[in-house]
Parts: sequence; C-alpha cells; structure tokens
Amino acid sequence: MKIGIASDHRGYKLKNDLISKLSDLGYNIIDYGTNSLDSCDYPDYAYKLGNGIINHDVDYGVAICGSGIGISIALNKMKGIYCAKVDNKIDAYHTRCDNNTNCVAFNGEKSVDEALEIVKVFVNTDFSNLDKHVRRINKVKMIENGDYHA
Repeated sequence: MKIGIASDHRGYKLKNDLISKLSDLGYNIIDYGTNSLDSCDYPDYAYKLGNGIINHDVDYGVAICGSGIGISIALNKMKGIYCAKVDNKIDAYHTRCDNNTNCVAFNGEKSVDEALEIVKVFVNTDFSNLDKHVRRINKVKMIENGDYHA
C-alpha cells in the first residue's frame, strides 16, 4: 500500500515524524512536501498530493496543516478527491466506511502517536458499499460534475 503525505510548514514536523513511524510499519510512503519549516502555502502541497491520488501514484493521502481545515478544503476542490478533516479514530473509520474518502486531514498539533493511530484506522477500513452510502456518494459526484438537481 502506498500512502502520500503532504503538509505546510505548520505540519512539517508531524509529517516527518509520521513518515518515519509509517515506514517502520512497512508502509510505502511518498512525501509531497513541504521540506522545511519556512512559511509556505498549503494549496501548493494539497495540489501535489491530490494529483498523486488522482494519478494512482498512491492509494491514500494524508494532509496536514495548522488546522487541517485549509488543506482539506484545497484538496476537495480537486475532482475525484474526497478528503475529510478528522480528529480521532472514530472519524477516520466512518469517513472510510461510510463516505469512501481517499484522503484524510488533521492539524499539525496532533501527537505523532495519535496521528499514526488515525492513519492506520483510515487505511485499513474498507468502504461498506451499503446501498445508502453508494447513493449518497453518487449524489456528491453529481454535485461535483454540475449534474445534481434537488
């Protein structure tokens, strides 16, 4: 399994610590930056990570910024990216099981151990494929494509 990970400067330390822990567990990680603590713009790294997901260079994405919100908004502007800002393992489970998301975001203040547990739940949870969830996801895709009419 390949996991792409990206952050802005406020998520840089957590990103590097998380890469180390995930690599130790045998996950194949692609680092989409940033590569320093210098101030930078989260959309630049969201775009790189999103393209990695869209192009199937990675199976899942992990995005980190100061709040986890900005980078998730940027990712969700990309067609085919479904990113959820999560705060805990329960959120990570439900966003995969119910929403079939392909990217998870959180804030750079999380401890590496908490972030690791969130990512492990996220990447190891399968989509339920229940009719109600498929129907709802299809409506989201219709909105994304400009084809939805309530």
